[in-house]
Amino acid sequence: MAGIATAEDPAHDLLHFKRVVKTARNLCAQEKGRLEVVLPAAWLHDVVIIPKNDPRRSQASRLSAETAVAFLKEIQYPSEYFEDIAHAIEAHSFSANITPRTLEAEIVQDADRLDGLGAIGIARCFATAGLLKRPFYSEEDPLCKSRPVDDRYFTVDHFFAKLFKTAESLQTSAGRIEGQNRIRVMKNYLDDLDKEIGL
Repeated sequence: MAGIATAEDPAHDLLHFKRVVKTARNLCAQEKGRLEVVLPAAWLHDVVIIPKNDPRRSQASRLSAETAVAFLKEIQYPSEYFEDIAHAIEAHSFSANITPRTLEAEIVQDADRLDGLGAIGIARCFATAGLLKRPFYSEEDPLCKSRPVDDRYFTVDHFFAKLFKTAESLQTSAGRIEGQNRIRVMKNYLDDLDKEIGL
């Protein structure tokens, strides 16, 4: 069921919003974006949550954008920013498949995607797997060395199916640099995991 972010999903809890806002602020400073668009979009980017395995998942960012603008109207936020804020929220989502057309949308998209990478990305991946009740890895071939990737069933497969590709989709120069740093963390983790499993 769609709803507001709660602690029931640690991958989309208040700490996720705070991290995305912090990263978005940093990217905005480096890329010279408009904070008036970036900050509200980052705070409200996932205000409507639809579970990953829900068929309506691709609608989540549109619903979040509509809810965000309604809230911003209520608090009398300057209306000249509404269109760009709504676009930044809609375009942040992988599922929606919307190309960012402003620097601010690129920044919000990068900030959200960076939160799926690195040490925190690993934690979020396994937290989501717990909610979906998926095993950590395939016992026969944990790192997909000789079998097709299947992240509908194995958690570690999600690194290969989506997360590593996420770094390639980052839009801003600052985002791409940070993305590569976080990918190194994830690859080191998989190397350590492979060694531990093989003991």
